[in-house]
Amino acid sequence: MPKLIVINVDGEHRELDAPVGRTIMQIVRENGYDLEGACEGALACATCHIHVDARWYGKLDKVGEDETDMLDFADEPSPTSRLSCQIEMCEDLDGLIVTVPREP
Repeated sequence: MPKLIVINVDGEHRELDAPVGRTIMQIVRENGYDLEGACEGALACATCHIHVDARWYGKLDKVGEDETDMLDFADEPSPTSRLSCQIEMCEDLDGLIVTVPREP
């Protein structure tokens, strides 16, 4: 099973099992992180915002226009910001590193 490495705001790393087909938002929330996801993945908010490690950012599917629009509302966006509801786990993303900008 692929792994997802999550870093919290304190810099603590956790390696999570990341089932193929699940979104990063689902995986992170199921593992106890406080990631709101108010719209439940409908691409209508930015409350599931994460920062993707720069080494991984280019390996993800390109950001769509709707996601770009929502990222304008994210708290403390960065050049590698993404909405975790829009990244679906696959084997190619084994070892993906993301930072959750809120406390777990």
